[in-house]
Amino acid sequence: MPASTKQQLRALVDERAGVVVPGSFNPLSAKVIQDLGFRASYITGAGVTNMSLGLPDQGFMGLAEIADHTARIRDAVDLPLLVDADTGFGNALNVRHTVRVLERAGADCIQFEDQVSPKRCGHFDGKAVIDTQEAVNKIKAAVDARQDDKLLIMARTDAAAVYGFEAAVERARAFGEAGADILFIEALTDREQVIRLPGLVDQPLIANLVIGGKTPMVSAAELAEVGYGIVLYANAALQGAVFGMQNALTALRDRGRVTEEDNLVIGFAERQRLVDKPEWDALDAQYS
Repeated sequence: MPASTKQQLRALVDERAGVVVPGSFNPLSAKVIQDLGFRASYITGAGVTNMSLGLPDQGFMGLAEIADHTARIRDAVDLPLLVDADTGFGNALNVRHTVRVLERAGADCIQFEDQVSPKRCGHFDGKAVIDTQEAVNKIKAAVDARQDDKLLIMARTDAAAVYGFEAAVERARAFGEAGADILFIEALTDREQVIRLPGLVDQPLIANLVIGGKTPMVSAAELAEVGYGIVLYANAALQGAVFGMQNALTALRDRGRVTEEDNLVIGFAERQRLVDKPEWDALDAQYS
């Protein structure tokens, strides 16, 4: 039988070959990611917050929003999906509920972080983290809540910005001992620390490269060489989409028209291809 998306994701992570994973913020962005041949996608909390709420990544997204986006994206693509669940939206019991909801919605991996609620983007200043034991208990709750033991749990710590690199590594190790399948130390600012990290923990790691953020932009090839499992570009699609909108709409404002020949928008036919109109036309003919 073909491998499930959870099994595909486990294999990708265990390769520790630095597979590049873009973030998606709605079904169409996920379809573009799949269409371009990427092997997985990350449903980004920042992207959902920015694009659906028009707000900064400061804890405004709730479980209902990320579950709805996960279900819609799961219906649109058959890629493995890693889902950003922020802090789990409460204590360990809330984390348990979050796992149940997102697993039913189609997540293959669920990420939890150790920030004080309301959280904020890992590349913002002013972060705070909860007590280590409380954070470990939340990871244990997530692991225990799985209905399918192939569902991966990703544990993120933001402790590097609060207590330093060594403390963050110790937290990550504790999360691994609690059963986390993937570890994530957010917003490292020192390139050497980024390179050293895979040698300091046992579980596969994710490297989050935020365009314009605090972490040095190390190449995927170099991150693969030192053993990262995933190289995440959580909001490259979002930033590219906004840039494209700004350019197209600036031209429309200034010139009074935009055409396909301006190379500022995709063509009508390409838009229909991406949303599977030919397949829907075939179904329409079949049922008519």
